Amino acid sequence: MRKNREVDRISLSYLNLQTPKENRGNIIVFFLVTLDLIGVLPILAVPFSYNFFIAMIVPVACLHLWAIMYVIAPYKYERSYYLFFGIYGLINTYVYFLVIQKLLYSHLFIQGSMAFITGIIFFISLIIFINWLNIRFLYSGTYANLQEKKTNKNVAPITAAAGLGYVIAHLVLTFIYSVSIKMAILIIVLSVLSIATAYFSTFIHRYFFILKNEEIVKKLRPEFGLPKKCRKNI
Repeated sequence: MRKNREVDRISLSYLNLQTPKENRGNIIVFFLVTLDLIGVLPILAVPFSYNFFIAMIVPVACLHLWAIMYVIAPYKYERSYYLFFGIYGLINTYVYFLVIQKLLYSHLFIQGSMAFITGIIFFISLIIFINWLNIRFLYSGTYANLQEKKTNKNVAPITAAAGLGYVIAHLVLTFIYSVSIKMAILIIVLSVLSIATAYFSTFIHRYFFILKNEEIVKKLRPEFGLPKKCRKNI
């Protein structure tokens, strides 16, 4: 019985879902600001690089087309929104990786492939670590404790270490090739934002968690996934 209560407690902590209206607002804000303004625009800016543009345009264009359904019908596609938002997190983090690489190659004029390879390693490591951390926090009851306002002294140091490590790694990479303070600040900002967008990629795991625990979701939100016209409490 105690184990069952603990599983329910863990599930409830992960199924504290937003409303479809909030989901639509997230798409509009995050796309316009974190993806298009901070990510896509620098790729298009002078000095223009055809290689970085090609590397960016296909996933970003596909993501924008996919987003239309969640803006038009967020209630009907409420379930798949979590898969979409997780993919968005991956792509946005990838775009920031490209922007950092453009700063290094097109503004600092570095040569060779070492910075690119190192950047890919940083990018993949960040995604893997954030998703591992998410799963660990879920099944250890950390999310449940946080929602119940029970502090966990291990959360802050681990999370801070993940973010700080990613930022320091890019900072060191910058100063290896340049002493430009301006470039260092830009790369630090992009690295910090990358941590947030990398966290959004954990919504992929949440999507599959929802599918696996749909009965619990229906108990908490009986109208989950229904079109707007079929919902009573709107």
